[in-house]
Parts: sequence; C-alpha cells; structure tokens
Amino acid sequence: MAHKPLKIRDFMDRFPDDAACLDHLMRTRYGSRLVCFGCQREAKYYRLRARRSYECEHCGHQVYPMAGTPFEQTRTNLRDWFYVMFLFCASRNGVAAKEVQRQIGVTYKTAWRMCKLIRDYMGAVDGDAPLGGPDASRGVVEIDKAFIGGKDKMGAQDKKVVLGMVERDGEVIARHIPDRTSHHIKPIVTNYVREGSYIASDTALAFKFIKEWGYHHGTVDHSAKEYVRGQVHTNTIEAFWANLKRGIKGTYVNVSEKHLSSYLKEFEYRHNLRRSPALMFEILVQAFSRVRLEPSRPING
Repeated sequence: MAHKPLKIRDFMDRFPDDAACLDHLMRTRYGSRLVCFGCQREAKYYRLRARRSYECEHCGHQVYPMAGTPFEQTRTNLRDWFYVMFLFCASRNGVAAKEVQRQIGVTYKTAWRMCKLIRDYMGAVDGDAPLGGPDASRGVVEIDKAFIGGKDKMGAQDKKVVLGMVERDGEVIARHIPDRTSHHIKPIVTNYVREGSYIASDTALAFKFIKEWGYHHGTVDHSAKEYVRGQVHTNTIEAFWANLKRGIKGTYVNVSEKHLSSYLKEFEYRHNLRRSPALMFEILVQAFSRVRLEPSRPING
C-alpha cells in the first residue's frame, strides 16, 4: 500500500468534474444497483442531467446521493468540495478559509462554512475508539492539558483549556473543557480511557486522583526539569500540542472558543493517520455510508 500522499495531478485525473464526483458519491453510498425505494425492485439508477440525482430505471423514483452528507444543501460545485477535502488532507497545518476563497473563487462566508463542515466530517469519520486497557499489549496513555489563545503565557482564564489523551503508537483524543480542574477532567478520562490502563501525566493537581478513578498512574515533575522516568513521560502528547498550536497560530491565527472543538477534530484526524498520509483523503471520500434511508428532499443546484 502506498504511503505517499495523493498528488494534485492524481486528484484532478480521478475527479475531473462535478459529474465524476457525483458518480463516485452514488457508487460509494448505494452501489451500482439497489432495491428501489419506490417500486421495491432491484434497479439500476441513471443520472438526471438537470439535477444532482439518479432515477430508477423502472418507476422513475429519484435518489439524491448528496442528501445526508456535508454537501446536502450546497450550491457550490461538488468538485470544489472534494478539492477542499484534498487540501485539508495534503496540508500539515490546516487550510484557512481565506485560502479556500482564493483558490475556488467563492465568498468568504461560503469558504468558512465549507471548512467547518469538512472539519466536523473528519471528526465523524475518525471516531473516538477507547484508549489503553489493562492488557499489557496496550500502550501507555499520556494525558496532558494545553492552553490555547489568550495574551498571557501562564494559562489564565483568557486561555481556552484543552485536555488531550494519546495512546503510545496509537490515536489521540482532544476535548475542550471549561477549566483545568479534576471536576471537568474526570468524566472525559473515564469515558475515553479503558479502566485499568496505565496513565502517564505531569504532576498537575487535576491529575492527583487518577488512581482513585481506576487507573495505574505515573508522573513526571516538569517543574523539577524531569521529563522522562522509565516509561513515564508526556512527550507524545506534547508533540501533538506543538502541531496543534503551530497550525492555529500559523494558519488560523485565532480560534474562537465556540468553534475550537471543530478545529480539534481536524488535527485529531490528521494525527491519527499520520503514518498513512495516502489514506487521509481516500478514507474521507469512501466513508459516505451505503445507507438505506428514505430519500431526502431535493437539494438546490
């Protein structure tokens, strides 16, 4: 399996126009033949030129493959949506809405909405499998807090607090929390980290009661310049914070508290597929499930 990311030439050959993107969406969600929602007969569906829909060969019942996807209510070309997804997967530090506006010629409002929906879609595709476990074969789970934004450097209230959890050689989960107290940290940890896991953290007071929550726990004292003690360290999650902060500061400049969770989904997805960059885009365009739902109302465009 190729590990190199998809090149733009490959993308353009695969998705040269709107029709190719819509055909891909139809095949991915429904296949080449399906049982018609109208006449209940197995049928081939044919593309209608005037609409983004396909029609049953027997009864004329129509299916709209964009329904239930991030593209459902859009007037923007479907190929532009696929291209922006490609940009997100080809970039290490994210894609600003202003850059999307320049590249595909839409308004800034449209570009921002496209980016927001794609980030949320990346989060849905990525999912949140539980981390760690009591089995010795499972990796150590590192936990740490990061402070995003603000003007000071000490994590005062003007900064947004993010809790990060990463399994060594595994996946990362990051969540925006109201503050850095154990009251808000405990439910996140117990929900996403399997009971009995070995957790590594620094000596922050918020992590003081991790053993009482049902975990093994080791700490390193950063204030004493202790960064590694045996298998105990937080270097993996610190590397994730470095990528996240570099992307926010260098690409997005500032992220509001309201939309911070959406940006976290983007960086989670990219981190979790970091060893298979060629799959980042492929997974996104293959993840539109083959659902058997009642067709949605016709979309604009």
